[in-house]
Amino acid sequence: MSISLRKKWPAAVRRRCIADALARDTAVSIADLAVELQVSEMTVRRDLEVLEKSESIQRTHGGAVLSDRMVFEFEYRERQKAHLEQKQAIARVALDLIEPGQRIILDTGTTTLQLARLLSSIQGLTVITPSLAVASELQFADDLEVILLGGKIHKGSPDLTGPVTEHCLELFAADWVFQGAESIGLDGSVYNVDLHLGRVDRCMREKSSQSCLLADSSKIGQTALVRTGSLGDFDFFITDAGAPGQFLQTAKRLTNQVCVV
Repeated sequence: MSISLRKKWPAAVRRRCIADALARDTAVSIADLAVELQVSEMTVRRDLEVLEKSESIQRTHGGAVLSDRMVFEFEYRERQKAHLEQKQAIARVALDLIEPGQRIILDTGTTTLQLARLLSSIQGLTVITPSLAVASELQFADDLEVILLGGKIHKGSPDLTGPVTEHCLELFAADWVFQGAESIGLDGSVYNVDLHLGRVDRCMREKSSQSCLLADSSKIGQTALVRTGSLGDFDFFITDAGAPGQFLQTAKRLTNQVCVV
């Protein structure tokens, strides 16, 4: 941990630095913080008390650790930043498939979130999603209707899943579904980490006229707990230039259209 502050700096700045230090080091001590922040231990204790009330941290004997909520927020933020340029390029290509006035389903995941951030450029869309992150991103978009599906919150992610989500999907018919994947096997099998998520993925495809899989090349050549289908279940597959050549040959045999960005 390396923080260079002066005592006159505002309390909000000190508290932001404490949170950043916890994100890097997992746990910090009051004594170390006092030295690094150039303030008294009593000042640090008051800062930690404020942060604990906001549920940002949990105080321990002589120090503090990040709260479970903040651990999740930092982890999700890191997942969003991973392979960000590839995800953004994939999202831009996916955007070209969508026409004004269409109904689309956006799956959970950080690549579909990048697509959500581009949708305000298309008029009259209806977006159906089980993703709290996608719904939050779109809630203030003009000329765009957002339908958030119900369900059980999936532990460790801002997503809804389970039988309630499946039941909600039965109410709709969409022009497109855009999905991500936890991993894609070299044989074209598509995987997710949870049985309920896998069932929701299949239900989304059943309720959509066309389907598109969005996955950067880091997902390729791996497996996960649940096989949710195959590239052959999708009309389009968009990935980046890091995808292995032999895998792309397999993908082109299975999918109507493969786009490499």
